[in-house]
Amino acid sequence: MNRITAWLPTRIDRRVRVIAWIYLAAQILLVGTGGLVRLTSSGLGCPTWPKCTADSVVNTPEMGIHGYIEFGNRLLGVALGLVAIAAFLAVVRLRKERPDLFWVALLAGLGIPAQAVIGGISVLAQLNPYVVGIHFVISVILVLLCTVFVHRVYTGRVRRTLAVPVWYRTLAYATSAVVFVTILVGILTTGSGPHAGDADAPRTGLDPEILQHVHSWPAYVTVALTVVLLVVAFSRALPTQGWALLLLLVEAMQVGVGLIQSNTGLPAGLVGIHMVLSCVLVAILTALVLNLSTPVDVRVSPRATTPDLVGRR
Repeated sequence: MNRITAWLPTRIDRRVRVIAWIYLAAQILLVGTGGLVRLTSSGLGCPTWPKCTADSVVNTPEMGIHGYIEFGNRLLGVALGLVAIAAFLAVVRLRKERPDLFWVALLAGLGIPAQAVIGGISVLAQLNPYVVGIHFVISVILVLLCTVFVHRVYTGRVRRTLAVPVWYRTLAYATSAVVFVTILVGILTTGSGPHAGDADAPRTGLDPEILQHVHSWPAYVTVALTVVLLVVAFSRALPTQGWALLLLLVEAMQVGVGLIQSNTGLPAGLVGIHMVLSCVLVAILTALVLNLSTPVDVRVSPRATTPDLVGRR
């Protein structure tokens, strides 16, 4: 036990940074595999929970490919839990000097078993679309927390000052709110569409065609707001310019994928890409908001970019 304790980091080193990035990547990957479960109609591949069947913890060959896909996703959830434990242990000895990292790691870690329980409820509820929607919302929140964890690992715990105009900060927060609305409407749209996770799973009963149009409205507002964020960031050399550019690129991909899938009968592959991109978008937007301020001891040159600032911290 003493050897394990001695191995735990006492400062932010390469181990902590690697774990932070793995944590974020694993959260997004699990969204992708969760989408695979749903889009291949494998949501009830394991018809019960926490076991795969009433008599077996794991799937059986008789359950076919759907059993392998669903149980594989559960195994990845366990792997993510192990990464969460590793992230928590990586900062546990830093809890006094870096309470920010300690609490973010703890909160994100507690979200893993919460996700498992909600996933189990969704199975027991025969993939009720609203329960499945809550499952996705929590995934998005966990991606946000892991992004914060990565950011704090690199920036340290120092006094920060606002590096953008107050109205720009308000605009960034407004963009975040619109993105959240877009995701919620997207969840309702998917919950009313053909990809239920199982042939017999219930649907919301809402009109998916109308919801597709409603879903596009906040999406286009998001793009318009991001264009403003980008133009202002580059014209004033703000530290958000790199993130604003990445955000707009991901939004362009999202809009493109969304238009193609809505006009081609919602092919499963494109729906899955759309889901993963939404989490990538949340991560980038979170990074943009986190870079609205800079450490007070950092002097930002007129030509500084986001990578430059990260390197100085």
